[in-house]
Amino acid sequence: MPTIVLTKVASKLDASVKKKAFTFLEKLSDDDTTAGLHIEPIAHSADPRVRTGRVDQFYRAVLFKIMSGGDTTYVFHGIWAHDEAIAVAKKTVLAVNPVNGVAEIRIVEPTPQPVPEPVLRPSAQAQPTGQAQPTAQVQLAATSSPAAVPERVSDERPTPGTRPVSPAVPLLQRHGLTVEALTTQLGIDEDLARRALAAEDEDALLVVVADAVEWQGLALIELSAGLTIADVEDKYQLRRPEQELALPAASEDEELVRGLQRPAAQMSFTYIEGSEELRRVIEGGDFGAWRVFLHPEQRAYVQRSYKGAFRLSGGAGTGKTVVVLHRARMLAARDPQTRVLVTTFTTNLADAMRTDLARLDPELPLAGRPGEPGVHVCGIDALAGTVLRAAAADLDEDVQAVLGATGTQTLGRMVTNPWREALEAAGGELAPALRSEAFLASEYATVILPNRITTREAYLRVRRPGRGVALDRGKRSAVWDVVAACRAQARVRGGVDFVEAPAIAAAHLSRRAETDGHLFDHVLIDEGQDLSPTHWQLLRALVGDHPDDLFIAEDSHQRIYGRRVALAPFGIRIVGRSRRLTLNYRTTAQALDYAMRILQGGTYLDLEEGLDVSGDYRSARSGPPVRRISCTSLAQELDAAAAVVGEWTAAPGVAPETIAVLVRDRWQRDRVAAGFAERGVQIRAVDREHIKPGQPVVMTMHRAKGTEFSRVLLFGISEGSVPAALKDQRYSEDAWEDAMLRERSLVYVAATRARDELAVTSSGRPSSLVPPTEPLP
Repeated sequence: MPTIVLTKVASKLDASVKKKAFTFLEKLSDDDTTAGLHIEPIAHSADPRVRTGRVDQFYRAVLFKIMSGGDTTYVFHGIWAHDEAIAVAKKTVLAVNPVNGVAEIRIVEPTPQPVPEPVLRPSAQAQPTGQAQPTAQVQLAATSSPAAVPERVSDERPTPGTRPVSPAVPLLQRHGLTVEALTTQLGIDEDLARRALAAEDEDALLVVVADAVEWQGLALIELSAGLTIADVEDKYQLRRPEQELALPAASEDEELVRGLQRPAAQMSFTYIEGSEELRRVIEGGDFGAWRVFLHPEQRAYVQRSYKGAFRLSGGAGTGKTVVVLHRARMLAARDPQTRVLVTTFTTNLADAMRTDLARLDPELPLAGRPGEPGVHVCGIDALAGTVLRAAAADLDEDVQAVLGATGTQTLGRMVTNPWREALEAAGGELAPALRSEAFLASEYATVILPNRITTREAYLRVRRPGRGVALDRGKRSAVWDVVAACRAQARVRGGVDFVEAPAIAAAHLSRRAETDGHLFDHVLIDEGQDLSPTHWQLLRALVGDHPDDLFIAEDSHQRIYGRRVALAPFGIRIVGRSRRLTLNYRTTAQALDYAMRILQGGTYLDLEEGLDVSGDYRSARSGPPVRRISCTSLAQELDAAAAVVGEWTAAPGVAPETIAVLVRDRWQRDRVAAGFAERGVQIRAVDREHIKPGQPVVMTMHRAKGTEFSRVLLFGISEGSVPAALKDQRYSEDAWEDAMLRERSLVYVAATRARDELAVTSSGRPSSLVPPTEPLP
């Protein structure tokens, strides 16, 4: 049977030919000699390996046939109309990069001047060998020999803030890069290197790299952000393995097979194993590319083993969730008996991750309960409830340790804010500035519960670093009166608060760990910046302290729930085990630039209390400018927004459900849905339910966390709406500033949900958190 390799280009087939492509490739993988396939070479083609195959009377497939070690591999490049397919086949080449051995597909166009041949490295030149008889396989091929590598340019990093930024100096030249360094050290095509070095700014560079070999285009974008050549070599794993250099000379086809398996090539090529995987790749299209085409850096974080907890940070769209999902699959495949937890803050995101894991690998064993072999996917609060229900008969000691009294029913949750009644009952001695439900909830969640404070005396002594509100003994005593009243009311009602449940669950698991062991071998956390101190206590108690215990993905710029938390106090130490992703694969450069400007003016600290900067984030994609529409009234804004969504919906090839309108709250969501209906534009309001095909959606910015859409419109980005009225956060300057950071982060999250296009509307005065909008004529 042949082996089939799909290119990323081939995975983005038009919907009208996907079914035909699947049928063709199924037949090809069964028997490439089937008469109806008409696999034929093309006369006068640039690559002798190129073939075309008959899909139907109108369409033909373009592929490459590689013969290596008695096996046949086909690399499927795409489907075109008959004449166009012949034209594509004649000028398309599958070759090995002569510098680094990566398999690449290139288009060979006539050039006015010949391109000089690179100097070959004799020890690694491919030697001609006899062709083996084929068995069938599908892959990409490359046929060039490695070139000699000259002395490297300096890899010394420029000091931040000292790089020349004169617009007269093209972007890459500001970093001291040359054509020789790019071509002989990295393997960038010479013509691409020259054009990239002439690009004056990031927009011009994105135009240059738009049609480049994928790894080459991304490498140039990374270099423009200040990475050195050595950095790029490491990130894309471009250096040839020493063991390979020691192997006997290989045929060109054997070099191609090796080249297809290199990490940089796996961004663009994937081996297909079975018809079900073939169906998933073809049907997934552009939105499903994450399942099979991983960046070498992402793949490294998926596969690597760590001595303890590991933290992966990165901006929106950099692929942190993708790494978490692939790593969960890898851990489960490595040991079928291992117990893996994948968790996050929101239920919607946990549900989406469970669905995506099933799409990634339908055969992946999913554990129904904590402690069972397989991958268990669950929101962190739901997990706390599961632990408490399983231990319901053995919780008195743990409730006593956390709350200071037994008798509380741990299976129920307080659905209303408990602090309002407690303030009315026992808040008479509190200073006016502290009569804030937000302050009391925050003090309880960040100081009292994680320190298991159960008495007034203990609260008077506890340290409160980072709270931003100084409390003397009298003020602390007044606060404790309210806390005691709140706890007493909860005992009467027979329930615990959502922030108390993980604290009790953590106490129980820690107490039973010595005799019962831990529930999980590996815990993977997505959106870690949103978790509370008691969540981290629970996570630490779920898994033992050992290699690969905790894998944490986070982005401080996306913290939209609760106060900032540091990990060290909870026994989670990540010294030297923290890395950062900076390349955005989702959002266009235009939308990313808009989103990053929303963050300006804020200071963001990560889970290790380090400064989280955003200046080196780069997008791999270009798109249209952000539409910014300023209106004089709500009715005019609804008119403008409905017109934009109607235009997007009518665009060819755009699935309606990939269009979203994002708003600040549920009230505004329902108002937009009604306003669009009045204007004849159908849109579906979404709350907790899954997004269904057929209509654009409108949802809150909080609900949109963890999603992505082809086109996004941010509605109501007006002063008074964004930021929201947060009067209860004015109990201290520190609390107010933190609330404003969360508001900035919320709009940043919303803006970065867009893949292809972003629009922003406002009525009245636009929000001060976002870049200026353009008034309607």
